Amino acid sequence: MTKTILRALAGETLPVPPVWMMRQAGRYLPEYRATRAEAGDFLSLCYAPDLAAEVTLQPIRRYGFDAAILFADILLLPQALGADLWFETGEGPRLSTITTPGELAKLKPVEAIHDTLSPIYETVRILARDLPKDTTLIGFAGAPWTVATYMVAGRGTPDQGPAHALKASDRATFQGLIDILTEGTIAYLSAQVEAGAEVIKLFDSWAGSLKGQDFDDFALAPAKRIIAALKARHPGLPVIAFPREAGPRYEGFARATGADCVALDSSVSADWAAAHVQKDGCVQGNLDQRLLVTGGEDLVAETKRVVRAFSGGPHIFNLGHGITPDADPDNVQRMIDAIRG
Repeated sequence: MTKTILRALAGETLPVPPVWMMRQAGRYLPEYRATRAEAGDFLSLCYAPDLAAEVTLQPIRRYGFDAAILFADILLLPQALGADLWFETGEGPRLSTITTPGELAKLKPVEAIHDTLSPIYETVRILARDLPKDTTLIGFAGAPWTVATYMVAGRGTPDQGPAHALKASDRATFQGLIDILTEGTIAYLSAQVEAGAEVIKLFDSWAGSLKGQDFDDFALAPAKRIIAALKARHPGLPVIAFPREAGPRYEGFARATGADCVALDSSVSADWAAAHVQKDGCVQGNLDQRLLVTGGEDLVAETKRVVRAFSGGPHIFNLGHGITPDADPDNVQRMIDAIRG
């Protein structure tokens, strides 16, 4: 095993942490914007394997990251299950809603998702062929709770209120949606691995709005089911879990779910996470993404501080959330130089 990310995920403490960034293929790069314009719109880019592979490769060529993450979107799975999906310019995704047993029953069976998602698997195959030999290929999906919040509301919401309301008023229907998404996610991620993904990341972007038993039922339990099923099908497959803004619930999450690594947002300190989360294995994170906008000495100093804080155990350097469109591409290089320097 020579790829640094795979070594970190296996529990090795490396002298220099491997690095990649969430949303590293994105609007902050002029080459991405050019390819997106060529595709015509975001969904067309996701479903065009040659173009999706190209934008995945662009930050690897520019920066030499240790991993590439498949370019896709967490809402492709609900579309494959039969939900209508479109993007409003400047406003983000819109979906047909699932709020009743009847609407839930109209979703397609899980085995039908591959008809829609086959272009995504082709993108993975292209990347497995074309990536540099020392670059790890990461596949991903949204976690069931996060995807369900979009399906219930029909869009992103600041507090996930519609999903919380359905969960309170009709828990059986909501649990049914979670169950379908869990099985669909297993099938989707397994197909990514079969196409060439070496690591899987599960994004639970809205996990932080779940509290108490709801966190156990809708963030922890689905992750555990997905990870167990993937590891049964693909022995040795490493999985990174990202229950964003889980706060104190980051502690023990790897043990409870079987994840090989827990990704951390920047609302928890690296020192706290080193003491409470890294004791269970690899951690990923957690530089504040806003520093890639502001740059300067603060960026360099904070990058080095994060590296030092996690230097006692296995660590993959990353941001606390995705890089933003207003980030300066030169600041990304400054961050990498501070890590590797």
